[in-house]
Amino acid sequence: MKASAPARPVPAPGAAVTLHAGRGSWLVSRPWLLDLLVVVGVFLYNLPIIPVFVDDAVAGIGLVLVSAVLCGPYVLRRRYPLWVLGVMLLAACVQLLLGAPLLAADAMLLFAVYNAATRYVWWVSLAGTVATVGWLLVAVIPHLGDDVVDVGQLGVLVVVTLWVWTWGTLVRIRREHVAGLRERAEQAERERETNARIAVAEERARIAREIHDIVSHSLSVVVLMSDGAAAKVGSEPERARSAMLHVRDTGRGALAEMRRMLGVLRENEPGSDAPQPGIAQLDALVAQSRTAGLPVELTVTGEPAVVSAGLGLTVYRLVQEALTNVRKHAGADLTAVTVRVDCRPDEVEVRVTDDGRGAGSDSVGASGHGLVGMRERVAAHDGTLSAGPRSGGGFEVVAVLPRDDGGV
Repeated sequence: MKASAPARPVPAPGAAVTLHAGRGSWLVSRPWLLDLLVVVGVFLYNLPIIPVFVDDAVAGIGLVLVSAVLCGPYVLRRRYPLWVLGVMLLAACVQLLLGAPLLAADAMLLFAVYNAATRYVWWVSLAGTVATVGWLLVAVIPHLGDDVVDVGQLGVLVVVTLWVWTWGTLVRIRREHVAGLRERAEQAERERETNARIAVAEERARIAREIHDIVSHSLSVVVLMSDGAAAKVGSEPERARSAMLHVRDTGRGALAEMRRMLGVLRENEPGSDAPQPGIAQLDALVAQSRTAGLPVELTVTGEPAVVSAGLGLTVYRLVQEALTNVRKHAGADLTAVTVRVDCRPDEVEVRVTDDGRGAGSDSVGASGHGLVGMRERVAAHDGTLSAGPRSGGGFEVVAVLPRDDGGV
């Protein structure tokens, strides 16, 4: 047999009171006052009925006290539902001992049954309901022939008691359902907020990678060209002048790209929708590196024009970062750099090799933020990246990126 749920109050009524209170009803916003009005009304209505059953003054005073106990605890029904029902049943039993089978105050038992059914699991409230029906049978059956109540009326009273319990149970089930819907809505809202924060963090990481690539590549070109211009300014001023003009153009290009990148952080920023670089811009990137003194050869195979914009941007940034690392680490022994981009039907392979001295003994995972950024870009496309020294000397970076455009 499956274990039953623990007997505990259902914490829904308070929320319902808050909803009604927001509608501006002064009386509904004070439920204790409504309960007090019910108690006073039933108690006053019950007083004239007491002399019908008893002639003795002491018994009459006793029934008045019993009526007060039957009515008064109802104001505590929200805090102690089962205790209220139990106290009322005890008072009703004392009422029988005083010779009164039924009073108007006994109607409070129906209120207590309904109240318990709306706040406790069904088997707990059903126990109180069965006790109430049992009391009703004990109270009425001995007086069936005394013109107090007939069998049909007794059946109606039993059915009404069970119906009140059923009504209260359905109300409880509905409140629990509404509370569950509210909880799921709040959970969905929390998940949306969490997903939004994750999206913001991912966007910040993406922007950080973009800025790193732009700054590191452009500044490395500017530093190399500035060094060359400084060395030739006395002996070959024209070459120094040409180098400084190239530094100027590189700086302007970096600023323009930086503005375009930062434009995504502002709404309606002019240029924020400008196209990002892709495979088609690799020629200009390689030409810039050649101007900076890097012997680069570029080979692009396949159909780069059908590669998606996001994948093309990743290819561009990978090549850009790889060339930046070559300038930083290849050294004076460098004689050749090869960039090869193969656009296959199902994937794009990027391979950048050089014959320099590489990054020394540094491990691939600890070579700085450049390789970390490349790994993040490749991982975003579910690709693979390998970077390390070549067997014949030099350094090689190989990235394989699945086509995210369906291989069209």
